[in-house]
Amino acid sequence: MPSKTNFNGRVEILQGDLTEMDTDAIVNAANNDLQLGGGVAGAIRRKGGPQIQAECDEIGPVPIGGAAITSGGNLKARYVIHAASMQLGGTTSAQSLRSSTAHSLRIAAQKGLKTIAFPAIGTGIAGFPMRECAEIMLRETAKHFESPTSLEKVYFVLFDPEALAAFHSARAEIQAKAQAER
Repeated sequence: MPSKTNFNGRVEILQGDLTEMDTDAIVNAANNDLQLGGGVAGAIRRKGGPQIQAECDEIGPVPIGGAAITSGGNLKARYVIHAASMQLGGTTSAQSLRSSTAHSLRIAAQKGLKTIAFPAIGTGIAGFPMRECAEIMLRETAKHFESPTSLEKVYFVLFDPEALAAFHSARAEIQAKAQAER
């Protein structure tokens, strides 16, 4: 019987540029006002064009820990899911990261999407610890895969070697722990 945290090839961790991913959706590390400022959001705004911010403005604020979906504008991805893990100028908490990750996965599944790419949400200007981020996001992804879903592949696209190492290490630890519990 497969372990609940055996991702069965459905999770890929890589270093790269999130805005270049050719997936159904990419996830923006957003604030709850959906203002595309700096960091990942700024890169999405620059490459995706003004249409994404215009759609965000129409949606308006979302609850912290929530998420919203817009088109991908000029990006390769068809959609951007905005995971609101913090207030504008604020910090990310474990609970808001857990909730916004789960909400993003649910939105993707409700839309019938097959592929989604996440950054390390909240680890930039919001200051959330990278290793804890990796553990939370990977556990939420594993939990999502416990139920039927349209999602076939979840990518974690990380900016630098340190983030890449943290996500690989967290995945190995989660899978080893699950193996030991069987």
